[in-house]
Amino acid sequence: MAGGLKEVRERIKSVINTQQITKAMKMVSAAKLRKAQNAIVQVRPYADRLNRMLSNILSNLDGDASTSFGKAREVKNTLVVVMTSNRGLCGAFNTNICKEASALISEKYGKQRRDGNVTVLFIGKKGYDWFRRRFRDLNLVADYIPVYDNPAYENVSAVARKLMDEFSSGKYDAVDVVYGRFKNAATTFPTSEQWLPVPKMEVPAGGKQKKADYIFEPDQQSLLETLVPSILQLTFHKCLLDTQASEHGSRMTAMDKATDNAEELLKNLRINYNKARQEAITTELGEIVGGAAALEG
Repeated sequence: MAGGLKEVRERIKSVINTQQITKAMKMVSAAKLRKAQNAIVQVRPYADRLNRMLSNILSNLDGDASTSFGKAREVKNTLVVVMTSNRGLCGAFNTNICKEASALISEKYGKQRRDGNVTVLFIGKKGYDWFRRRFRDLNLVADYIPVYDNPAYENVSAVARKLMDEFSSGKYDAVDVVYGRFKNAATTFPTSEQWLPVPKMEVPAGGKQKKADYIFEPDQQSLLETLVPSILQLTFHKCLLDTQASEHGSRMTAMDKATDNAEELLKNLRINYNKARQEAITTELGEIVGGAAALEG
């Protein structure tokens, strides 16, 4: 029985140590979440509004004004950008994003995949690890994994500019981004969006597409050459900020649940330990009483 008590004591000590770690990780994630949430809350309305404006403008171009970023062409080669975290212990956050990317490739780019013309670029290590173990028929690019830990606008926009150049040169005919859209600390949504070419405004069923009422100074073409790349870079940066806020929220929630589970496990272990001690004491008392009775006899 003594050996059993020792094992339970060691188990209790191990669970307490684990609980201390999960509490610390929860506090760290909460601090990081506050900063990441402030960043995405400030950027998202601005980026979404600019993106809608861009789609509206490109859907109603006049005259000879044009930009390669809004021209749809036959999709032969496609690029899917997958944004995940570099670290785990955040529940199903990374797995859900990877499954969303896998479903997008299978459903939207099945033909290109069969032809071997699908490239997957990763920002974040966990997505690369997930795809590397499961897929041999995709071109996996891990060059930009470190960017996730350096999400400054300058670093992210450099990646976006390179992808835009590759789209303009014809290396890729479509670029989609898969990321985690942040709602709150407990809720995130794996989301896929077409980044290039810029999608046109959707026309309501049975309705007519409204013409964009914008005045361009000095001229439409000059503004397009400056405005379109800037909006695309901001949108790309917004996706990464969304993913980071989602990661910290998911990790905070996961560590909170792990701490609660550890507390429940400790409660059960302590009950079992006390029961075992009581049984051991009762057994020892019985042996003492029995021995005393035998001596008296």
